[in-house]
Amino acid sequence: MTIEARKQYLAAIRMRYKNATRKQQGLILDEFCQVCGYTRKHAIRILGERAGEPRSKPGPKAKYDPSCVHHLVSLWKLMNYMCSVKMKVAIPIWLPYYKQSVAVTPEDERKLHEVSPSTIDRLLKPVKTTCNRGLSATKAGAFLKSKIPIELIDKHVDRPGMVEADTVAHCGNALQGLFANSLTVTDLLSGWTANRATLGKDAASVLAKIIEIRGGLPFRMVGFACDNGSEFINQSLVSYMQSQKNGPVKFVRRRPYKKNDAAHVEQKNNTHVRQLFGYHRIEEQDLVDLMNDIYQNYWNPFLNFFCPVLKLTQKIRIGGRLRKIYDKPKTPCDRLLDSGKLSELQTKRLQTDRDLLDPLVLKRGLDAKLRLFGERLHKLNQGRIPKDPDEAA
Repeated sequence: MTIEARKQYLAAIRMRYKNATRKQQGLILDEFCQVCGYTRKHAIRILGERAGEPRSKPGPKAKYDPSCVHHLVSLWKLMNYMCSVKMKVAIPIWLPYYKQSVAVTPEDERKLHEVSPSTIDRLLKPVKTTCNRGLSATKAGAFLKSKIPIELIDKHVDRPGMVEADTVAHCGNALQGLFANSLTVTDLLSGWTANRATLGKDAASVLAKIIEIRGGLPFRMVGFACDNGSEFINQSLVSYMQSQKNGPVKFVRRRPYKKNDAAHVEQKNNTHVRQLFGYHRIEEQDLVDLMNDIYQNYWNPFLNFFCPVLKLTQKIRIGGRLRKIYDKPKTPCDRLLDSGKLSELQTKRLQTDRDLLDPLVLKRGLDAKLRLFGERLHKLNQGRIPKDPDEAA
């Protein structure tokens, strides 16, 4: 018997059951259990309910009501889909700004402060999405490798300024032709990250963006690590890193075909580039200029000042399993201020820059720029669609 048929049968005998004598109720119960396959106790309970009476959900009442979940989802989207462990730390930072534009009850505010990372994951599970993967455009540099030593500087990092660099190709599904590349530079101690985009990745363009990034860092660059791509392994970059004018920089490279050697910047390639611009092919200079505007004025300040990051502190092997232990999430700005390695002038400048920013204003500006970027990209992609059916085939 279908569920709908059981409901119709229940509605037909419910009133007859309530108006029957005790002996007649026993006979009706026997028939009802035999026809529907219910246990006797369950049949007694549902026959005794009022028609149309809503049944309460079993178990304890939900602590986080729809209003609180709505605020949590809104904050998660404003924080650019941050993971739960980081979001737990970021919520107290963001709430004062969020409350200026959205009404939040004291009860919801208390719950948002108390919510745990695991509960955040559970509440956000229905709205989470997955990402695709892209292509690698790294080619080994053929020259100067003997001048650039292979070294892993991670364990020796005790101050800001040791950075890793990598490029991400915005090539779509093909590596042929000229397309945009994003340069990512991240500090190993704090996680402070800067991005710039270039059309192509010739040595001169990449060097110009490295110089631009270096000038905007809130600390002095003392070490530079990269992969073996020709955009880094070239005479121009080697000469610049060794020049005394801006202070020599320790220039090292990672082992070929060992992505985990540059795990810090490889992670930022996903969180800072792919999650922002996706996997589309970008070929126009005006789009590259717009990407640089987004990176420099919205995206990097948004992440460096208001988005906490995790830092691996220890690995413990338990049998055949490897357990990773992380410290408390902090924003890259807070990590720099807590390091005690910045000068007084650098500290004051960093604090002033943070006080002048508002994460919600940055997020709204970022969304507006991304909409403009998407519209331009869509319009250009439509213009690339071949009109000849034979050409399309």
